Amino acid sequence: MPRFTRSLLAVLTALCAAPAAASAPAGASPYAVLAELETRVATIGFRLTTANAPHCPQTQPQIGVIWGDPRLYDTASRAAARAAYGASDSDAPYIAAIATGSPAAAAGLHVGMAIHAVAGLVPASEGGDAFARIAALETRLGAPSPDPAVEIEAADGRRIAVHPVAGCASAFRVEARDRPEGAADGRLVLISAGLAGFADDDELAAAVAHELAHNILRHRARLDAAGVDRGLGKQFGRSARLFRQTEIEADRLSVWLMQAAGYDPAAAVRFWQRFGKRGGPILFQAGTHPRWQDRVQILETEIAAIRTAQASGKPFVPPLIAAPPPLE
Repeated sequence: MPRFTRSLLAVLTALCAAPAAASAPAGASPYAVLAELETRVATIGFRLTTANAPHCPQTQPQIGVIWGDPRLYDTASRAAARAAYGASDSDAPYIAAIATGSPAAAAGLHVGMAIHAVAGLVPASEGGDAFARIAALETRLGAPSPDPAVEIEAADGRRIAVHPVAGCASAFRVEARDRPEGAADGRLVLISAGLAGFADDDELAAAVAHELAHNILRHRARLDAAGVDRGLGKQFGRSARLFRQTEIEADRLSVWLMQAAGYDPAAAVRFWQRFGKRGGPILFQAGTHPRWQDRVQILETEIAAIRTAQASGKPFVPPLIAAPPPLE
């Protein structure tokens, strides 16, 4: 069985064991479960990026979608995947998720809509790799444009104008992996299906905000500029210390991003408490990350700072963005 399908089945099994974390009906296909998780991440990502646009040094147009592609699935699985999204038999990329309250929703785009072109880009011309086609769409949408609207051309010939809003520069994807984890590469926030299924919406917002904070603070570029070891040596010495510094910075900023977007920052404390305890006592703590108990203390300190700022009536100014400490 292909790895993608095998991982989805593992995710479905895990979610059935924790039904409070997912709203997909019992007995739903693994692709329907993935589609539900993508909608949650799309909505959370859209809220976080657009609410915090005034604070972000780099912004991009946001319409509130996550893209899918039939080539993500093997031939035997493709029909079931298309059915879960309501996608046609077209080989074109399609819309996998639409954020609630987003420009995509207002324009009448819908999940499963096959896409011929976005702002003149025909993703089918990007080669045969599904991830290359999706990345091309994300890059095209994220590029600044003097035009107030983005034209989406559906595979059936319809042309739809979507009016983006400004948001922090990041795209979002859900990866079909059952291991609960997230990642950020400076342009993209990746959330595993296992992580999305583990958390309720406010807790998931904490995880997404943490990864978004990495992108806002340019951690990948700053770590590369500092010459960190990304191999086995990252667990030790200076490299481990610098990676741990960026994790603490992302934790600190995450609750401010949540507050601005209308999420309860205290959910970040709940998330890390549950996430840290999920596997029992940890025999080996990676040097690149703080202990979950330390993360909780850091978050509680930042939440107290948020409450103090609110009580003082001072302007809401998240820390670190304007002047992140050097990595040295």
